[in-house]
Amino acid sequence: MVENHLIHETSPYLLQHKNNPVDWYGWNDEALKKAKDENKPIFLSIGYSACHWCHVMAHESFENNDVAEFMNENFVNIKVDREERPDIDDIYQKVCQIATGQGGWPLSIFLTPDQKPFYAGTYFPVLDSYGRPGFGSICRQLSQAWNEKPKDIEKSAEKFLTTLQKAEAITVPSKLERILLDEAALNLFQLGDSAYGGFGSAPKFPNAANISFLFNYAKLSGHPKFTEFGLKTLKKMAKGGIFDQIGGGFHRYSTDAKWLVPHFEKMLYDNALIPVNYAEAYQITNDPFYLEVLQKTLDFVLREMTSPEGGFYSAYDADSEGVEGKFYVWTRHEIKEILGDDTDIFCLFYDVTDDGNWEGNTILCNNLNLSTVAFNFGITEEKIREILKISSEKLLKVRSNRISPGLDDKVLVSWNSLMITAFAKGYRVTGDAKYLDAAKTCILFIEENLFDGDKLLRTYKNKIAKIDGYLEDYSYFINALLDVFEIEPELKYLKLASKLGNHLIDHFWDSENNNFFMTSDDHEKLIIRPKSNYDLSLPSGNSVSAFIMLRLYHLLHEQKFLDITMKILESQAQMAAENPFGFGYLLNTLAIYLEKPLEITIINQENSNISKSLLIKYLPNSFRVTINDSTQLEKLSEYPFFAGKTFESKTTVFVCKDFSCSLPLHTLDEIDSNL
Repeated sequence: MVENHLIHETSPYLLQHKNNPVDWYGWNDEALKKAKDENKPIFLSIGYSACHWCHVMAHESFENNDVAEFMNENFVNIKVDREERPDIDDIYQKVCQIATGQGGWPLSIFLTPDQKPFYAGTYFPVLDSYGRPGFGSICRQLSQAWNEKPKDIEKSAEKFLTTLQKAEAITVPSKLERILLDEAALNLFQLGDSAYGGFGSAPKFPNAANISFLFNYAKLSGHPKFTEFGLKTLKKMAKGGIFDQIGGGFHRYSTDAKWLVPHFEKMLYDNALIPVNYAEAYQITNDPFYLEVLQKTLDFVLREMTSPEGGFYSAYDADSEGVEGKFYVWTRHEIKEILGDDTDIFCLFYDVTDDGNWEGNTILCNNLNLSTVAFNFGITEEKIREILKISSEKLLKVRSNRISPGLDDKVLVSWNSLMITAFAKGYRVTGDAKYLDAAKTCILFIEENLFDGDKLLRTYKNKIAKIDGYLEDYSYFINALLDVFEIEPELKYLKLASKLGNHLIDHFWDSENNNFFMTSDDHEKLIIRPKSNYDLSLPSGNSVSAFIMLRLYHLLHEQKFLDITMKILESQAQMAAENPFGFGYLLNTLAIYLEKPLEITIINQENSNISKSLLIKYLPNSFRVTINDSTQLEKLSEYPFFAGKTFESKTTVFVCKDFSCSLPLHTLDEIDSNL
């Protein structure tokens, strides 16, 4: 079997292509030098392991011997895993958006030997079809142009580079005031789908940060319609096919407006970001529905995406046996064979019919209340609940014996950090120690395996850690450390968060434009040094950095951290107000900054009712630290957040805001009046 240079990689995505007849290289000095030495253009293909259309293009074009032969003769061919190298992906996604008005994966870019782009697109069929030029003919045309019209190629490349450099420098400084939040909330609300929740029509993405912002703004403004919209969205998502009804966890996005038909891949980051919304919804409503969705999602990650070492895997593919969604869908006949007499109840609740709701099969979804089903069958809701639980367990057991979608088992610091945060939030609202244990174990795993001296690394697979950490790796991990610190305030978490925060300022800060670069000052030099400013499927590194700097300021009272927060907010707040869809996380940080956060210290959890009551309250503008014993408090007493507070024999709460603190509070009534 033919093998190319990808045989030496660790990325599951790159290894999927190691036997292609295309002579693929990874992004490395050898490949870049070859392009220069041979004066050949580079074909750069960027994707990820769970990407459906990446697989399609690979099968049609990269496994085609004729196409591969032409590629090998005329190009240096480089494959990149976008999850390993978000900097390369970010740069060339922006190029594709400049060239075509849209981006996506697979990303197909043709470069000069010095990495300047001259042609960009996403998926190309192997032959002309779908209104798109065929990949084979594109390769031939571009190779001919490279040899016969080199000046035209160079002119196109320079034009792309100039546009890209200008776009990276754009900031719109603004004064930080409440009207920005008002404008953002109204603009975002107008994008909402009043019938099914979410934003826009189809395809429809979860957009967790935007839901958080609407919840936050509703509390700040006193307008319940924003909360109602967020709750509707979460309810529709949890009842739709985007949520794995029996296995837990969320698929990547919905291909329709109703959340019924998902794109079936499961990404770790979605299953880290979305549960935070459900924790917030539970805090707002005390409705166990939201708590159950959160638990099923976190339990899915513990069961199926956790490595023996304590890290979390990256993704499950959408396809199994070459068919998208095959692993997840059912027919009524299959269900009847498994459930017998309970079939009718299960099928009514989960909308299973003989004809199915998708390509002759059924994607489980739920549009009925338990009470309706109970009334229909003349039995109690409790009995219905029990039957559904047992039936789901039976189906899950059968499903686990199917051929599973491919697992991308690399571990990314940034996504793992989001998961740590999700488990910390899950612990707060459930009190279930397994969630806190998972968060702490992952922190330890990162500390032991993903540091090179003082520097954080990006990715881990097969006991190999590599690639210098990006802004999102540092900022998400600092946030995760502080989330666990608030629950279990060990000094080591605060010290490491502070150390990494200072490292960000020293090595990532752009003092000219008042925000952070995606890469450190000693990272590999690319055609530009990219920025991460938009909160889309993932919160941007700059938005999270603004938040963690604000948190560090309140814990440590070091002015430089607050200054950084203010500069980032001032550089982006106006854009966020005008285009809130892409700035949900930043807007949350702006809301907390403007309102001035509550600093809540819970000392001694002897009265569990008080501590539990505080932890399940929806207080988005607060930092809540729980001191468990006097030793913890003694070690922290040098820090301003904890100064002057003593450990008492009964549960004591301090509520501080804007440099003013309450007296020691000992009852829920006293606490509520101060909040």
